[in-house]
Amino acid sequence: MVEIRIHGRGGQGSVTAAELVASAAFYDGKFSQGFPNFGVERRGAPVTAYVRIDNKFIRLRSQVYEPQYLIIQDPSLLENVNVFEGAKKDAVVLINSEKPASEFKIPKGIKVKTIPATKLALEIIGKPIINTILLGAFAGLTGLIKLESVERAIKERFDDGEIIRKNIEAAKRGFELIKNY
Repeated sequence: MVEIRIHGRGGQGSVTAAELVASAAFYDGKFSQGFPNFGVERRGAPVTAYVRIDNKFIRLRSQVYEPQYLIIQDPSLLENVNVFEGAKKDAVVLINSEKPASEFKIPKGIKVKTIPATKLALEIIGKPIINTILLGAFAGLTGLIKLESVERAIKERFDDGEIIRKNIEAAKRGFELIKNY
């Protein structure tokens, strides 16, 4: 079983990102879960969401305590929250940042990739909505989910054609950009 933890702030779409990853995995023929950890529910407050993916039925219903993958939507969380708590020694981390991975204090053995998701979101969507860019980048970085399944999950989630188009374009850009890093 693969476990993923997503760290963001209220309003960044962490819960939606988890649900989209889980849906994409489901469309790939896998069992999946995507769910949030509710705490202080206000815009800007730290938010955590979780995803599990497996080839067999998932009975576990707890939070993700030892993730293999981390998605950090807001790099300022690295200063305030122990986002690496419980992470596997060889975990892979995707951070929304224009800074190179070498500029972050990362525990030994953890692999880090950065992507300027906010900058891309402003270019493509016109708003700092970063979750689909990170979702596409996650698909490209890990190979756990297919880009076509990400596109299908976006189409199923949203009902406005323009929103769907922009978010699919965002996911594709994230996918292509991370492949070139």
